[in-house]
Amino acid sequence: MTNGQTPLKQKKSGLQKLLDDTAASTYEDVMSIIEAKIELLKIEMTEKISLVGATVLLGVILVIGTSYFITTVALLAGELLGHPFLGYLLVSLIFLLCFLFFSKFRPLLLKNLIQKFLLSVHDYTK
Repeated sequence: MTNGQTPLKQKKSGLQKLLDDTAASTYEDVMSIIEAKIELLKIEMTEKISLVGATVLLGVILVIGTSYFITTVALLAGELLGHPFLGYLLVSLIFLLCFLFFSKFRPLLLKNLIQKFLLSVHDYTK
């Protein structure tokens, strides 16, 4: 060993080698599980983000469609009443009466309806 050669590594006994192999494979298994969990989390987050994006887009489409529908109803009512402003007045009065009903007479009704709808969307039963 003194003639410039590197010392030989000691051979590990059977039990020591088995423990080292078990520890190494356990570490690799744990790392594989963690990587799989991270990938699963990425997939779930992508699904939730796409669901939110689709919901927002549908909400925008619903608002635009509703505004055109309300304008059409106002124009039709104005045409039937003989003056366009009467149609807009009629539609405005309907919205104001709905606001008055839900804010003064039945304030909890709208909250309860929205809560039941949201719970039914997520399959929760009360």
